[in-house]
Amino acid sequence: QASKMSLKVQTSNITNKNDPKSINSRVFIGNLNTAVVKKADVETIFAKYGRVVGCSVHKGYAFVQYSNERHARAAVLGENGRLLAGQSL
Repeated sequence: QASKMSLKVQTSNITNKNDPKSINSRVFIGNLNTAVVKKADVETIFAKYGRVVGCSVHKGYAFVQYSNERHARAAVLGENGRLLAGQSL
């Protein structure tokens, strides 16, 4: 009996690697209402721009790590100024 493997990749919490490729593929999300918005929400919102390989949420801000720089730039263009949970990102 074969079972289907889940394709959902577990997103890492690591967003602080210092190699240049990682830094250029990382997005800082400031003014985030973290009382309401959770890690899963951030991942869902930012996944539409590309493959999210890491996400860390802190009090009032978050980082999203993409697999490449193009996705990170698209996310910044798409989400900067967006109203989320009553706060402008």
